Amino acid sequence: MSATTSLANQLLIAMPGMQDPNFSSTVTLVCEHNDDGALGIVINRPLTLKLGGLFEQLELADADAGAASNPVLMGGPVGPERGFVLHDAAHSYEHSLAVSSEIRLTLSRDVIDAMAHGRGPAKSLVALGYAGWEPGQLEEEMLANSWLTVAATPQIVFDLPFAERWSAAAGTLGIDISRMSPDAGHA
Repeated sequence: MSATTSLANQLLIAMPGMQDPNFSSTVTLVCEHNDDGALGIVINRPLTLKLGGLFEQLELADADAGAASNPVLMGGPVGPERGFVLHDAAHSYEHSLAVSSEIRLTLSRDVIDAMAHGRGPAKSLVALGYAGWEPGQLEEEMLANSWLTVAATPQIVFDLPFAERWSAAAGTLGIDISRMSPDAGHA
């Protein structure tokens, strides 16, 4: 797959007709997309779990109260026991992947330790699980009109309230997604 066809650093906006309850009304940041498939993190599905609960599970004492109050997201249906951290690019950690020049995905515990002690990234999202696609699967879903895509921006990924991300991402295309038909077709 060439860099021009990769969907890395794109936001997948679920079309209104998305039947899979794991992705209905979601926005997913594609972190990696190559010949082996794709990996993304849903950025608008907060769980009831707060980061403080995760700190407790990891036995991180005296956690930063500000960080502890942040929600943990449902990053996708694959590997829900695995943690992923999307964060700004000011710091790199042991196992960080550059999604863009402004966004990193880290899979190592060192970023969680830094967050618990108030030394973490200024902007971050913690997710459990991820969205994964086999080779060619995401391309097939795109052809089936399951997703719209737009370039990811740190503002949509980190700053907007979760409930606004789906419509705001579609709005970057000039689309009011709430007015779109749930039926997809081909002309």
